[in-house]
Amino acid sequence: MPPKIKIMIVDDHPLVREWLANLINEEADLEVCGQAGNAREALGLVGSLWPQIAVVDISLEGGSGLELIKDIQAQHPQVKTLVLSMHDETLYAERAMRAGAAGYIMKREATSKVLDALRTVASGGLFYSPAVNAALAQKIVQGTEAQPTPVETLSDRELEVFQLLGRGHSPRQVSEQMRVSFKTVHAYCARIREKLNLANINELIFHAVRWHESQQPR
Repeated sequence: MPPKIKIMIVDDHPLVREWLANLINEEADLEVCGQAGNAREALGLVGSLWPQIAVVDISLEGGSGLELIKDIQAQHPQVKTLVLSMHDETLYAERAMRAGAAGYIMKREATSKVLDALRTVASGGLFYSPAVNAALAQKIVQGTEAQPTPVETLSDRELEVFQLLGRGHSPRQVSEQMRVSFKTVHAYCARIREKLNLANINELIFHAVRWHESQQPR
């Protein structure tokens, strides 16, 4: 029997990690070799456990999943990454692909699709939904793309700040969470306000909270 595919789970919700670990460990060809609840812990475990696949959520305590994917690709390029997130793929899938992820699947999908995604990525393939593939194909073939929404114009780091503000973090807490200076967060907020045409920090926080609420599963 060939060796099992080693998978590491990175998610800041213990119940999600437990559910996913149980799902994976029931399969004859897959096994969970480690779990992490934040980006820093995950990056350290990748270097010691050498998983073949890291399953990463977009929202993590102590750092963005997108930034973690970039770090994994830079430091351990042989490790493939698969995003498993509640966040809408229309906003995050292309960002994840640019970061180096081999696939993106939403948590609301059937468990069989999660397993399909893991095996596809393990075999060297990419796993993105037909909608994402069609949108990317249109950009390549026609050289055109739909006009981005204001939020889609944010950089990955700006989007991380926006997301944290929407989750109720103050700018000071955002700086601690992202491990950057308060001055840096202030600069990010200024750029976000400019891109979203918002007058002040209060409008930014209100807009971020409303956006965050709109992203939650119904």
